Formats: sequence, structure tokens, C-alpha cells
Amino acid sequence: MRKNIVAGNWKMNKRFDEALELVNDLMERLEKENELNAMVVLCPPYPYLEMCSDMSQESYFAVGAQDVSEQESGAYTGEVSASMLESLGLDYCIVGHSERRAYHHETNAVVEKKVKQLLANNICPIVCCGELLPEREAEKQFDVVKEQITESLFSLSAEEFGNIVIAYEPVWAIGTGKTATPQQAQEMHAFIRSLIAEKYGNEVAENTSILYGGSCNAKNAEELFANKDVDGGLIGGASLKAEDFMKIVTSFK
Repeated sequence: MRKNIVAGNWKMNKRFDEALELVNDLMERLEKENELNAMVVLCPPYPYLEMCSDMSQESYFAVGAQDVSEQESGAYTGEVSASMLESLGLDYCIVGHSERRAYHHETNAVVEKKVKQLLANNICPIVCCGELLPEREAEKQFDVVKEQITESLFSLSAEEFGNIVIAYEPVWAIGTGKTATPQQAQEMHAFIRSLIAEKYGNEVAENTSILYGGSCNAKNAEELFANKDVDGGLIGGASLKAEDFMKIVTSFK
């Protein structure tokens, strides 16, 4: 059975004292909830992972990294390996985010390597996919997403695929204030699930969590999450304020 997941991607934000304050605020709010219908995942910058991992032992959230090296180990200055993340007790890691693809020129082949490094270390990859605005305007969004998923993930076995999460993030909606309509989100999520079903069968497809990312916030989360194939969100800016993030977390009905 697939999980509802709300993952907060802090990106490159917050000083240490601010990060600590945010986590403490979230913990207090989580403790007040009698029942949560979604798993909460915090993805802070690397320097705060250990702090968040330690604090998660006393609360109701999991911790993920924002990226990982495609290399196992070695002379790769500035890189962080999957085994390092595993040694901190992390459960998740984002890979293939549009910002990594754009600013660091990451290809589908690189994403594939990162996914395999994470799986080898028992960390669940949150694998991002999504189209640029010109691709959406040219009605090529399905071709783009199919290529990303096929080249990044379809070398996995069915068992391996059962341990990943997919996040659809229309790039034109990230940090722009624009959001895919609930109908657009559902249409793409259903398409992604159909691709998985064609490759791995209906059981694997129905058990794969597919998150929406792209200006999801406290005001539109409930409407987005009401769609049958939208299993939560990968949240950017709205995850930096505890009140807003908790409104999204509690948007599942």
C-alpha cells in the first residue's frame, strides 16, 4: 500500500540556529496532532542532517538529504556518498531535482547512478521528473517525463523499484508562484503510474508513491492531494515556515 508523504526541501536556506528553531517548532506541532495521514520528511542542507536525524528519534518525522554523489567513495572533493548518509540513519534522499539538472547539468544517466547508490545503502530515493515551460507549451510534457523515468529508473528490478518515490515537478511551477492545476497534476501522475504499470505491472504501480512539487502551499495542498494519484508533495518555500508546512501535512482528508 503506497504512503502519503509530505517532504520539505529546505534547499540552501537557514543558519544553524534558525534550522534548530524550525525543527523544534515542527516537533511541537507534530506532537499536538492526534492522527497524521501522511509521513513527514525533512530534507535540510547537509550540515544539519545529523542534528535533524538525532531529533527525529523523539518525534514523528523522517530525514532525507537533498542530493548524493553518484560515486561510492574516493577523491571527489565536496561530494557526499550514500554510505555516509546511511551512517547518519537517513531514510530518504532527493535526486534529479530540476535545480541539479539545470545548474549542475545532471543527466538521466547520472540520476540512475545516484538511485542505485542509494538503494545499495537502503535509502529511499525521491526521484524528481518534470518538464520546462517551453516543453509544456509545445505539448511535449509526456515525452519528456517518459524519457526521464525510462532512462533513470527502468533499469531497476521490480523489487528495487518498489523502494523508490517519484516526485513530479513541473519546472515552470517551481518557485514561480504558478502551480499546475489539480487536473494537470492528476493527468501527469496518472500517466506516470501507467508507465510503471506497463513496465512492472499494476501491483508495483499502485504501491508507488508519486508526489507533486511546484509551488504547492498551504492554500492549494488540499485540492491537489484530493486527486487519487497524488500521494503528497515535495515542498520548497512553504517548508521553511512551520505553520505553513503543518497546514500542508494535515491537508489529507
